[in-house]
Amino acid sequence: MKKERKNKNEFMSWLVAILFGIVISFICREFLFSPIVVKGASMVPTYENKDVIIVSKISEIDRFDHIVFKSPVEDEYYIKRVIGLPGDTVEMKEDILIVNGIEYEEPYVNRETDNPFQRRVTENFTLEDYTGEKTVPEGYLFVLGDNRLTSFDSRHYGLISIDAVLGESKMRIYPFNHFTLNWGKEEVEVKSN
Repeated sequence: MKKERKNKNEFMSWLVAILFGIVISFICREFLFSPIVVKGASMVPTYENKDVIIVSKISEIDRFDHIVFKSPVEDEYYIKRVIGLPGDTVEMKEDILIVNGIEYEEPYVNRETDNPFQRRVTENFTLEDYTGEKTVPEGYLFVLGDNRLTSFDSRHYGLISIDAVLGESKMRIYPFNHFTLNWGKEEVEVKSN
Protein backbone atom coordinates (compact mmCIF):
# COMPACT_ATOMS: atom_id res chain seq x y z
CA MET A 1 0.00 0.00 0.00
CA LYS A 2 2.80 2.42 0.96
CA LYS A 3 4.75 1.50 -2.23
CA GLU A 4 1.61 2.00 -4.35
CA ARG A 5 1.06 5.48 -2.86
CA LYS A 6 4.74 6.37 -3.44
CA ASN A 7 4.47 5.25 -7.11
CA LYS A 8 1.25 7.27 -7.52
CA ASN A 9 2.87 10.38 -5.97
CA GLU A 10 5.94 9.97 -8.18
CA PHE A 11 3.75 9.55 -11.27
CA MET A 12 1.78 12.70 -10.35
CA SER A 13 4.95 14.72 -9.79
CA TRP A 14 6.25 13.66 -13.24
CA LEU A 15 2.89 14.46 -14.82
CA VAL A 16 2.81 17.94 -13.23
CA ALA A 17 6.41 18.63 -14.33
CA ILE A 18 5.69 17.53 -17.91
CA LEU A 19 2.46 19.57 -18.09
CA PHE A 20 4.23 22.60 -16.62
CA GLY A 21 7.00 22.25 -19.23
CA ILE A 22 4.45 22.02 -22.05
CA VAL A 23 2.62 25.15 -20.82
CA ILE A 24 5.88 27.13 -20.48
CA SER A 25 7.00 25.99 -23.97
CA PHE A 26 3.65 27.01 -25.45
CA ILE A 27 3.74 30.45 -23.80
CA CYS A 28 7.34 31.06 -24.92
CA ARG A 29 6.67 29.96 -28.51
CA GLU A 30 3.39 31.84 -28.77
CA PHE A 31 4.42 35.14 -27.16
CA LEU A 32 8.22 35.39 -26.84
CA PHE A 33 10.15 33.52 -29.55
CA SER A 34 9.76 30.95 -32.29
CA PRO A 35 12.08 28.83 -34.45
CA ILE A 36 11.73 29.39 -38.21
CA VAL A 37 13.30 27.60 -41.19
CA VAL A 38 14.50 29.93 -43.95
CA LYS A 39 13.25 28.94 -47.41
CA GLY A 40 14.89 30.24 -50.57
CA ALA A 41 17.86 32.45 -51.39
CA SER A 42 16.43 35.98 -51.11
CA MET A 43 18.58 36.79 -48.05
CA VAL A 44 21.90 35.29 -49.25
CA PRO A 45 24.60 35.87 -47.97
CA THR A 46 23.00 36.73 -44.59
CA TYR A 47 20.87 33.57 -44.51
CA GLU A 48 21.03 30.46 -46.66
CA ASN A 49 18.20 28.14 -47.68
CA LYS A 50 17.24 25.80 -44.77
CA ASP A 51 18.97 27.87 -42.07
CA VAL A 52 17.09 27.65 -38.77
CA ILE A 53 16.68 30.95 -36.94
CA ILE A 54 15.09 32.06 -33.68
CA VAL A 55 12.67 34.98 -34.02
CA SER A 56 11.99 37.29 -31.08
CA LYS A 57 8.35 38.36 -30.95
CA ILE A 58 8.98 41.14 -28.43
CA SER A 59 11.78 43.07 -30.16
CA GLU A 60 11.38 46.68 -31.19
CA ILE A 61 11.85 46.80 -34.97
CA ASP A 62 14.50 49.19 -36.28
CA ARG A 63 16.03 49.99 -39.66
CA PHE A 64 18.26 47.21 -41.06
CA ASP A 65 16.78 44.54 -38.74
CA HIS A 66 15.96 41.15 -40.29
CA ILE A 67 12.26 40.52 -39.77
CA VAL A 68 9.91 37.62 -40.41
CA PHE A 69 6.42 38.60 -41.54
CA LYS A 70 3.28 37.14 -43.09
CA SER A 71 3.48 37.57 -46.86
CA PRO A 72 0.91 39.99 -48.29
CA VAL A 73 0.55 37.83 -51.43
CA GLU A 74 0.58 34.22 -50.20
CA ASP A 75 0.02 32.17 -47.07
CA GLU A 76 3.70 32.01 -46.07
CA TYR A 77 6.20 33.87 -43.93
CA TYR A 78 9.07 35.82 -45.50
CA ILE A 79 12.32 37.08 -44.02
CA LYS A 80 13.65 40.43 -45.28
CA ARG A 81 15.66 43.43 -44.09
CA VAL A 82 13.86 46.57 -42.90
CA ILE A 83 14.95 49.50 -45.06
CA GLY A 84 12.22 52.09 -44.45
CA LEU A 85 10.42 52.89 -41.19
CA PRO A 86 7.27 55.03 -40.86
CA GLY A 87 8.05 58.57 -42.02
CA ASP A 88 11.14 57.58 -44.04
CA THR A 89 11.86 58.44 -47.66
CA VAL A 90 13.66 55.66 -49.54
CA GLU A 91 15.43 55.67 -52.88
CA MET A 92 18.15 53.79 -54.72
CA LYS A 93 20.54 55.56 -57.09
CA GLU A 94 23.40 53.79 -58.87
CA ASP A 95 23.32 50.95 -56.29
CA ILE A 96 23.46 53.37 -53.36
CA LEU A 97 20.70 53.25 -50.74
CA ILE A 98 19.44 56.68 -49.69
CA VAL A 99 17.12 56.93 -46.67
CA ASN A 100 15.91 60.40 -45.61
CA GLY A 101 18.58 61.95 -47.85
CA ILE A 102 21.43 60.00 -46.19
CA GLU A 103 23.50 57.52 -48.25
CA TYR A 104 24.23 54.12 -46.66
CA GLU A 105 26.82 51.47 -47.44
CA GLU A 106 25.20 48.03 -47.74
CA PRO A 107 27.93 45.45 -47.05
CA TYR A 108 25.28 42.76 -46.49
CA VAL A 109 23.98 42.87 -50.11
CA ASN A 110 24.94 39.94 -52.35
CA ARG A 111 26.85 41.51 -55.24
CA GLU A 112 27.91 38.24 -56.88
CA THR A 113 26.42 37.57 -60.30
CA ASP A 114 27.09 35.22 -63.19
CA ASN A 115 26.37 38.00 -65.67
CA PRO A 116 29.62 39.88 -66.50
CA PHE A 117 27.54 42.77 -67.88
CA GLN A 118 25.54 43.25 -64.67
CA ARG A 119 26.50 46.76 -63.55
CA ARG A 120 24.39 46.94 -60.43
CA VAL A 121 22.35 44.62 -58.25
CA THR A 122 19.55 47.02 -57.34
CA GLU A 123 17.71 49.07 -59.92
CA ASN A 124 17.22 52.82 -59.45
CA PHE A 125 13.89 53.60 -57.75
CA THR A 126 12.10 55.82 -55.29
CA LEU A 127 9.59 54.70 -52.68
CA GLU A 128 6.90 56.42 -54.72
CA ASP A 129 7.76 54.35 -57.81
CA TYR A 130 6.75 51.13 -56.04
CA THR A 131 4.20 52.21 -53.46
CA GLY A 132 2.70 55.50 -54.63
CA GLU A 133 3.79 57.03 -51.29
CA LYS A 134 6.43 59.74 -50.81
CA THR A 135 7.17 58.49 -47.27
CA VAL A 136 6.53 55.18 -45.53
CA PRO A 137 3.08 55.59 -43.91
CA GLU A 138 2.48 55.09 -40.19
CA GLY A 139 2.01 51.40 -39.40
CA TYR A 140 4.04 50.13 -42.38
CA LEU A 141 7.59 49.11 -43.33
CA PHE A 142 9.54 48.98 -46.59
CA VAL A 143 11.65 45.80 -46.84
CA LEU A 144 14.26 44.41 -49.23
CA GLY A 145 16.08 41.08 -49.47
CA ASP A 146 19.87 41.01 -49.30
CA ASN A 147 20.02 39.03 -52.55
CA ARG A 148 18.52 41.87 -54.59
CA LEU A 149 18.66 40.15 -57.97
CA THR A 150 16.39 37.29 -56.81
CA SER A 151 14.46 38.76 -53.88
CA PHE A 152 10.67 39.10 -53.98
CA ASP A 153 10.17 42.07 -51.63
CA SER A 154 8.56 45.53 -51.26
CA ARG A 155 9.58 46.34 -54.82
CA HIS A 156 7.05 43.70 -55.91
CA TYR A 157 4.26 43.69 -53.29
CA GLY A 158 4.59 47.10 -51.67
CA LEU A 159 4.69 48.05 -48.02
CA ILE A 160 4.42 45.57 -45.14
CA SER A 161 1.95 46.18 -42.35
CA ILE A 162 3.65 46.23 -38.95
CA ASP A 163 0.75 44.02 -37.80
CA ALA A 164 1.99 41.30 -40.21
CA VAL A 165 5.42 41.14 -38.52
CA LEU A 166 6.02 37.93 -36.55
CA GLY A 167 9.29 39.22 -35.11
CA GLU A 168 12.98 39.94 -35.53
CA SER A 169 15.61 37.29 -36.23
CA LYS A 170 17.86 37.12 -33.19
CA MET A 171 20.02 34.07 -33.88
CA ARG A 172 20.84 31.41 -36.44
CA ILE A 173 21.02 28.04 -34.70
CA TYR A 174 21.47 25.72 -37.67
CA PRO A 175 23.69 24.79 -39.39
CA PHE A 176 25.83 24.71 -36.25
CA ASN A 177 28.97 25.90 -38.07
CA HIS A 178 27.11 29.14 -38.98
CA PHE A 179 25.70 29.83 -35.51
CA THR A 180 25.14 33.59 -35.23
CA LEU A 181 23.75 35.90 -32.53
CA ASN A 182 22.03 39.14 -33.60
CA TRP A 183 21.41 40.67 -30.15
CA GLY A 184 23.07 44.00 -30.91
CA LYS A 185 22.21 46.34 -33.75
CA GLU A 186 24.03 45.72 -37.00
CA GLU A 187 26.43 48.45 -37.95
CA VAL A 188 25.65 50.04 -41.30
CA GLU A 189 27.98 52.79 -42.43
CA VAL A 190 26.84 56.15 -43.66
CA LYS A 191 28.54 57.03 -46.93
CA SER A 192 30.60 60.18 -46.92
CA ASN A 193 31.04 62.20 -50.09
